[in-house]
Amino acid sequence: MSGVGLGLEMVTIGAYVSELAPKRLRGRAFAVNQAIGFTCVPIISALAYMLVPAAPLGIEGWRWVVLIGALAAPVVVFLRRSLPESPRWLAKHGRLDEADHALRGIEARVEGEYGKPLPPPGPDEPIAPASGFMDLWVPGVRGRVILMSVFNVFQTIGFYGFSNWVPSLLVKQGITVSTSLGYTTITALAAPVGPLIGFFLGDRFERKWIIVAAAGVILCCGLVFGQAREAALIIAMGVALTLGNNVMSYSFHAYQQELFPTGIRARAAGFVYSWSRLSVIFSSFVIAFVLDAFGAAGVFAFIAAAMGVVMATIGLFGPRTANLALEKIAH
Repeated sequence: MSGVGLGLEMVTIGAYVSELAPKRLRGRAFAVNQAIGFTCVPIISALAYMLVPAAPLGIEGWRWVVLIGALAAPVVVFLRRSLPESPRWLAKHGRLDEADHALRGIEARVEGEYGKPLPPPGPDEPIAPASGFMDLWVPGVRGRVILMSVFNVFQTIGFYGFSNWVPSLLVKQGITVSTSLGYTTITALAAPVGPLIGFFLGDRFERKWIIVAAAGVILCCGLVFGQAREAALIIAMGVALTLGNNVMSYSFHAYQQELFPTGIRARAAGFVYSWSRLSVIFSSFVIAFVLDAFGAAGVFAFIAAAMGVVMATIGLFGPRTANLALEKIAH
């Protein structure tokens, strides 16, 4: 049930950010959003390092970690009260008066921040009406749905294959559980840094090429990590893998929202992203088998092959999106 809620949030947040951020800032908006979100990674890693081997008050440490994470839910409920509804979402559902009211509120707030009137709006962008699941398979949209579905199957192998399995991979290389958790905590400190790097890259380069470059970093550093034995090299490659994964994460979350028209944006992004959730399930069994049969080096060879597919699919078939209006990208 937690997975259902978190998965729904991730897709909805992506649609929301893409619809409210100006085209020239869209990449940076996603970067800041994910940088703030990824600050939880080193915090939770540190808590796991301290609590998992212990049992405070007679309760297993891992349960404390989950309970502490759950305390964020009431905070989210409180914060969302001040968020305006997406004018694009309101418009596509025919609620034009509410869309106008929300947009005027956003404009008034921005005018107050800048201390001067806003420039006149640009050319009108037609908003596609709300649509259904079958609209994902019309010409022009169908190819992007297939592209991002394939991408999500394989990007997950790299992202979660490393982040979820790194303690086990280190143990397989002869490192103790407590030491492996210490290494994981150090590499987790880099988690928010990846999107911050993206803040400076996000709107200067095409999103698709940032994804390809990040996948290339994961491919190369993963192969080195699989052979590493020295602590310094393990940590260095772990940090590089974390940075590569998180740069790719912020980039593709922005990218897959940009590719689809407003009428089906959240639905399409949710559908293609669901393939990554399925991939986590099945790839975990594959990684467990490969780890047992071929060791950490075999796992990273498997991850490298997945990243090769990511680079080929996005590099060869991914459309251009940077600094383009959402509806222009959709058409």
